[in-house]
Amino acid sequence: MARVAIVTGGTRGIGHAISVGLRDAGYKVIANYGGDDKRAEEFTKETGIPSRKWDVADFDLCTAGVKAVVAEFGAVDIVVNNAGITRDGTMRKMQREGWDKVLDTNLGGCFNMSKAVWDSMLDRGFGRIVNIGSINGQAGQYGQVNYAAAKSGIHGFTKALAQEGASKGITVNAIAPGYIDTEMVAAVPPNVLEKIVARIPVGRLGKASEIARAVLFLVADEGGFVTGSTMSINGGQHMY
Repeated sequence: MARVAIVTGGTRGIGHAISVGLRDAGYKVIANYGGDDKRAEEFTKETGIPSRKWDVADFDLCTAGVKAVVAEFGAVDIVVNNAGITRDGTMRKMQREGWDKVLDTNLGGCFNMSKAVWDSMLDRGFGRIVNIGSINGQAGQYGQVNYAAAKSGIHGFTKALAQEGASKGITVNAIAPGYIDTEMVAAVPPNVLEKIVARIPVGRLGKASEIARAVLFLVADEGGFVTGSTMSINGGQHMY
């Protein structure tokens, strides 16, 4: 029977590629999304992957969402914590609301979703959690103290939780993408994007499918000896 996977933020960008990659590898995938109903409907129609809406920043909604998935599809074996937002600004301009929203979604979402599946994974002696961090959580980025803090927190969260699951058949790993060719990066002004690409040794943006390939490696049944790791996929921009 196919293993069940939830991908948060799974209907667009990197999440879209991860959802499709898991589907093509034979997993039963449920793509979580937070806001755009029309986009989610188009995604499901295009891919055949069911989409389910809840805000990963809300602990109770995550608990209820996972329970609904289990009732419909079976116990969750894999969670890919990909959902994330930005509210960029320098410290001078950043408001507390922008700080809280980014931390609650990007980092709090990892806790909420992991907590919702953890006991079941312990009881069954198997689980795979993959948290999507960022190069900016490793190296920092001007105007992103909230985003960088959240993504850096994900890397610490991953290492600590991995120690709890290691002897129980549960692996917890992270991926730190660099600049990937998604809608979010496409919104960067061309002159700024040109300067970013100039700092990437391989000379191009990454592809979302390259992140999906790494997820497939980490969630495989045969991947049980890899845990607490952060895989940096950034074209050599930050060798960490």
